[in-house]
Amino acid sequence: MNTLTIPKGKKVYFASDNHLGAPSSEESLPREKKFVAWLDSIKEDAAAIYLMGDLFDFWFEYKKVVPKGFTRTLGKLAELSDAGIPITYFVGNHDLWMNGYFEEELKIPVFHKPQQLKINDTSFLIGHGDGLGPGDKGFKRMKKVFTNSLSKWLFKWLHPDLGVRLGQYLSVSNKLISGEEDAKFLGEDKEWLVQYCKRKLETKHYDHFIFGHRHLPLEIKLNEKSTYTNLGDWINYFTYAVFDGEKLDLKKLS
Repeated sequence: MNTLTIPKGKKVYFASDNHLGAPSSEESLPREKKFVAWLDSIKEDAAAIYLMGDLFDFWFEYKKVVPKGFTRTLGKLAELSDAGIPITYFVGNHDLWMNGYFEEELKIPVFHKPQQLKINDTSFLIGHGDGLGPGDKGFKRMKKVFTNSLSKWLFKWLHPDLGVRLGQYLSVSNKLISGEEDAKFLGEDKEWLVQYCKRKLETKHYDHFIFGHRHLPLEIKLNEKSTYTNLGDWINYFTYAVFDGEKLDLKKLS
């Protein structure tokens, strides 16, 4: 379990699902500028920042090539990392083909699975949230294809101009990838991440579960001592979570 002790006056921030680059670079630019301004606004009191996946709508790292664009975001992350603010990244279903660039260039560790975290005396289980729980079956099948070593090997031999264009097209147009069909609340009993969290609580206690992926800002009590929080997105809601060492709050960018 990763542990973090934050002093009084400092905070830990969580954000997810920016989908930069979608539906086009021009249309996502205002959202990117808002996100960069937010990162700049929290740098004075941030003890740590957790980015919970799908920062980009499509991301694939060739051996010597990364997708064009996102200069403002990458530059701001580099600035904060260089200033000594710990930043942790969880890959989502849109940027699962990360392969060392964040670690090497930005000094940001990248995780592909949920991680346990303890901040002061509060326990967390955090991750992007894709493919967890009893639902999301269509994406689970697709993810097996995407993460297959042969699939990745074949894709990398496409010229980047073709590969990135194909990836961006599928990312926007394929509803299994985009998640558009799931971006609505159907009730707690049908919320598969809630079911996943409740199953986890059968074997171990966590004070907080924090996930993205659903594009819905949600705060759901699982029992008297545990809460599930979904971070929403930076497309429709511009929401994020803040932990001050005692309390977790889901907030909306003003």
